Amino acid sequence: MSVPVKNKEPYQQAYYPPVPTGFTRYFRTNPAWQFYRFWVINFKILKLLLKSHH
Repeated sequence: MSVPVKNKEPYQQAYYPPVPTGFTRYFRTNPAWQFYRFWVINFKILKLLLKSHH
């Protein structure tokens, strides 16, 4: 059983994706934040791998 899509007409407000805030855009383009997140994510992956190799 599928749910009918209510908004099928293009060019309406609900058709477009939300625009990121200035705060969000800042963190997406900040090299220092990206470097930090890169290492945090890699550390989490490393912990996961080490747990799985008992």
